[in-house]
Amino acid sequence: MRSRLMKSALRTASLTVAILGFLLAFAGSLSAHHSFYTTYLEDKQITIQGTLDHVVYRNPHSYVYLLVADRNNQIRLWVVECGSPDQMRRQRLAIDALKPGDQVVVTGSPGRDPGDYRLRLRTIGRPPA
Repeated sequence: MRSRLMKSALRTASLTVAILGFLLAFAGSLSAHHSFYTTYLEDKQITIQGTLDHVVYRNPHSYVYLLVADRNNQIRLWVVECGSPDQMRRQRLAIDALKPGDQVVVTGSPGRDPGDYRLRLRTIGRPPA
């Protein structure tokens, strides 16, 4: 009887440790990912045009930084959040396609705080000639 109780307790403890290990393994990735809805106004779109400052290609999101003149001709640094480098390649946006100094037009969902100068990328291209 005692042996059966010990085996049952050991199985319960092992199962508990396995479940906790599983939860801990995935807790970081689950909490690290955010909803775009909390950061951006997904139901709105704006278009900005400016000079490419630099691009950061990384997972899980890449970023395009643009220098854009506002209505008062003050230059603002806009941060455009993109997909992963792999997602960008699938959208035919190669890493070497964008270079500092390039003029680009970006359409995207604006950030919830207008003072952050953020967009979630929808389209990017060259201005009309």
